[in-house]
Amino acid sequence: MAAQNVQALLLTHLPDVRYLTGFTGSNAALAVTPRKAALFTDGLQAREEVESARVVIAKKKSAQTMAAAWLEQQQLTRCGIDGTHTTIALLEHLRKAVSGRLRRSFFQPLESPLVAAQREIKDATEIRRMRQAAALGARLFDHILGFLEPGITEIAVAAELEHQARLLGAEAMSFETIVASGARSALPHGRASSSRIPRKGFITLDFGVILNGYCSDMTRTVHMGRATAEEERAYAAVLEAQESAVAAAKHGVTCGDVDEAARSVLKRAGLARYFTHSTGHGVGLEIHEGPRIAANQKQPLAEGMVVTIEPGVYLPGRFGIRIEDTVVINRNGCEIITPSPKAWIEL
Repeated sequence: MAAQNVQALLLTHLPDVRYLTGFTGSNAALAVTPRKAALFTDGLQAREEVESARVVIAKKKSAQTMAAAWLEQQQLTRCGIDGTHTTIALLEHLRKAVSGRLRRSFFQPLESPLVAAQREIKDATEIRRMRQAAALGARLFDHILGFLEPGITEIAVAAELEHQARLLGAEAMSFETIVASGARSALPHGRASSSRIPRKGFITLDFGVILNGYCSDMTRTVHMGRATAEEERAYAAVLEAQESAVAAAKHGVTCGDVDEAARSVLKRAGLARYFTHSTGHGVGLEIHEGPRIAANQKQPLAEGMVVTIEPGVYLPGRFGIRIEDTVVINRNGCEIITPSPKAWIEL
C-alpha cells in the first residue's frame, strides 16, 4: 500500500477477502489501513471464521456502504480499490457513501492489484489443499473411464462426474464441466451437450473440483474405438508438447518461454496453427488466476506458484486433443499434482 501511495485499501472481491481473513461467506467488504482491518458483512458467520479483522455486522446498510463510511471516519484522504474487480456501478455506490468533498478523489484504482499478486504464491497449507483437490479429480477420472460407452450423452457423462464429485466431498465444480466428443472435441471449450458419445473418436474431459475452497483443474483426452494413424500422431505430438512445457516450468523461467516449449513441438509436427489458446494459467481460490502462461509473457515463474500446462490442437469439424496437468513450481522444476495417466487410452 505504501509503495502505491494509498492510505487504505477496500476489497470487495470475495476470493481476496477470503485469502486475507478466512471468511467464506457470499457478501463482505474488507477495509484495511496500516493499523486496522475491519470486515463488514450481513451475517454472523464471519465471527466464527475471522480473526485477522474486526467484524462489523451490517444491518440497515450494505456492507460496502458501511465500509466506505468507516474509512472516512479514519480521517484518510485516499483509498485504493482493485480496478479489475470494481464495477462502475459499485464505484458510484461507494462514492455516495462518503462526504461530498471526498467523492471525486477518495477512491482511486490501484496501479496494480495487491492481493492478486500475493495470491499467486501459495504457502504450504494452500498447496496441501490443492493436492487434495487434484487427487479427488484423479479419482473422478478413474471412475468415468468405466462409465464411458457409445451412445450415452455428453450431459450424462458430465452429470456422473459431478454426482461422484459431490459424493466424494467436493464443495462444487471449479467450472462448468467440459465433455466434448467426436467432431465436438475440436471445440476448445465444448461444454457437455446432448450429443451422444460416438463409437469411434476422441472425447475431451476437462473438469475440476473445489475442496476446502481451492480449485483443481485437469484435462484428459481418450479415444473410443480404433484410432487412425493421423489421430495417434496428433495425440503423440500434443503429449510431447505438454511434457516439454512441464519440463521447462521452473522458478525464474518466463511464462512466455514455457508457452514456447509447447508451441515449438507442435510447430515441428505441423500442428501449431491448430493450437489456438494459451498454454496455461494460475489456479487457486479461483480457477483462473495469475500468472498467464502465454506467448510473449515476460513474467517469471516463482517457487510456490500453481499453474496449469494445457496445450491442445483443434482441427475444425474433425477432432481435438488437449492434455492438462496442474503443477507446483519449485526451484529445480515443477511437481505434477494431477496424477492421472496421460498415455494413450483407447476404450
